[in-house]
Amino acid sequence: MFLRLPLKAALKRGALIAAANWPVTLIQAVADSLFKLLIAAPLVGGIFLVALVVGADPRVLLSLEWRDLAATIVGSLKSHPLVLAAFLSALAVVIAGGSLFVFLVKGGTVAVLVRGEREGGPVEHPPLHLDVVTRASRFGVEFFIDAARALFARYLRLGIVLLVAYLASGAAYFVIIYAGLVENSWAATALLTAAFVGWITIINLLYLLMQIVIAADDCSVAAAGSRVLAFLRHEWRSVATVFLVVLGLVVTTTAASLLATALLGLLGFVPILGQILSLAVVPLAWVLREVVFQFIGLASIGAYVKLYRTFATEPSHQHLTSGIPARAT
Repeated sequence: MFLRLPLKAALKRGALIAAANWPVTLIQAVADSLFKLLIAAPLVGGIFLVALVVGADPRVLLSLEWRDLAATIVGSLKSHPLVLAAFLSALAVVIAGGSLFVFLVKGGTVAVLVRGEREGGPVEHPPLHLDVVTRASRFGVEFFIDAARALFARYLRLGIVLLVAYLASGAAYFVIIYAGLVENSWAATALLTAAFVGWITIINLLYLLMQIVIAADDCSVAAAGSRVLAFLRHEWRSVATVFLVVLGLVVTTTAASLLATALLGLLGFVPILGQILSLAVVPLAWVLREVVFQFIGLASIGAYVKLYRTFATEPSHQHLTSGIPARAT
């Protein structure tokens, strides 16, 4: 894909800003892993509930993916409404608590990257030296905590909006599928599912841009929405190009990680030594995978911050943001 020089510079700058502030990559990886573990806890409990109440085989349930596992547990407990209500309540509490934790951590992460991009200097310009890149490091424990605390309330409100959008989109999808509003065929279902995934991807992109603008301009959620719309109206090609490049990196990394996991799985067929190596290497590979994905995501934030800051500081665009109230307390 051909990229104009400013877009190349934005992508390179985003990656260098993320590298300079590498502690936030580790923090985000840990936070994301903890969130997944929190969700896994009630699902594991649901396995025992289904095994005790329905009499299903726990080994069969453990072999399912977590989405299929949740659907299977809910379907199995429909005939036991009290047990089902207890399971759903536990799942809701865990998701709500985990989301609050994620919102808190994300505020500090985005604030660090925004500050690093704003004050880092021309790190993307050659020659590339380590001391030049480290100048963009703005991570500090006190700053991270203060920024997370300052942005938490607004990120929480934004997260609630995201959750409502998820629920509304999911409800519309299942109504269309199960109410027979589309042709009952594999092709129609696949097309609708692809459209649904694309819609959720757009929502996630808007959510990320809102987080960036809130941190960059210290504005309210409503003001951030207006500024993001103005930004996209004028720079949608640049945003779309960065998004596609990042998406390509994610897809490529995912394919490489799946291939590596499959190859590492072959170690299990080697007697004793292979099994020992498998137990040691596979967890390390998954940790590395999580860190790499987090780095790609944070590098994209740095690139979007660069694009937005360039847009907002241009004289012809300043009236699009300066006229919007900064922060509604």
